[in-house]
Amino acid sequence: MKKTIFTGAATALITPFSGGKVDYDAMGRLIEQQISGGISALVIAGTTGEGSTLTDGEHRDVISFAVEKTAKRVPVIAGTGSNDTSYAVELSKFAVRAGADALLLITPYYNKATQEGIYLSFKAVADCCNLPCILYNVPSRTGCNILPATARRLAEIENIVAIKEASGSISQIAELASICGDSLDIYSGNDDQIVPIMSLGGKGVISVLSNLLPGRTNEICKSFLSGDIKTARELQLHYLPLINALFSEVNPIPVKAAMARLGLCENTLRLPLTPMEPSAADRLYSLMSKEGLI
Repeated sequence: MKKTIFTGAATALITPFSGGKVDYDAMGRLIEQQISGGISALVIAGTTGEGSTLTDGEHRDVISFAVEKTAKRVPVIAGTGSNDTSYAVELSKFAVRAGADALLLITPYYNKATQEGIYLSFKAVADCCNLPCILYNVPSRTGCNILPATARRLAEIENIVAIKEASGSISQIAELASICGDSLDIYSGNDDQIVPIMSLGGKGVISVLSNLLPGRTNEICKSFLSGDIKTARELQLHYLPLINALFSEVNPIPVKAAMARLGLCENTLRLPLTPMEPSAADRLYSLMSKEGLI
């Protein structure tokens, strides 16, 4: 059995911007809020962190900043995947030097690699370093899907230890769990499927919701892991309307709006992402009000 990076909820942290640059003051406050809120780990420069529109220098700087600010209080998982395998290798080597605890590796996007290409790309990154690697399967955004058989092959590589599953297919995830067993930890990549995926053996979630509610999101996972399935289920269903609102436009548009409404950052995204449409934002803010967030 491989070592588990974390159990519970890890926050896919937003990257705050101000004046066209990364707002490190706001980012530092967000990290402190997450840790004090009881989160289990932080994912930096992933999809929610707008890693795809960070410059190379910014990408490296936000990883370094998060590692230094977190100071080993929780694991820092650096998003270092790319559709350019050689770039992913170089960025992953940097994350090792910066002191990250693990890597999150997005499936190569746009290129639409074959299963063999997916395997070889991930293997190249894993082979370049000794950090534990989490595969990230989100075919709706990347255009390709890590099939369970490919995940099983990848699980044979020592430092590929987990997968963030955001395919949305419970049937596929069930097959994945069946054939990979203890060789690959599974994390939900969708906040509306935390409990279903944990019922198949998942260890937790890499979450967008936890930007707003780190403690409550972690409680869903911890309740399930402690055997209190009833509480986990009730919390999952209770927060479903808010989760749906957070994905009513493409992530991270709604969560950026929500965090700005809380006064934690500016509602600034990088093109091609644009601020949330007013009618959708009003629905989101209404749900936040019902939860006592605003």
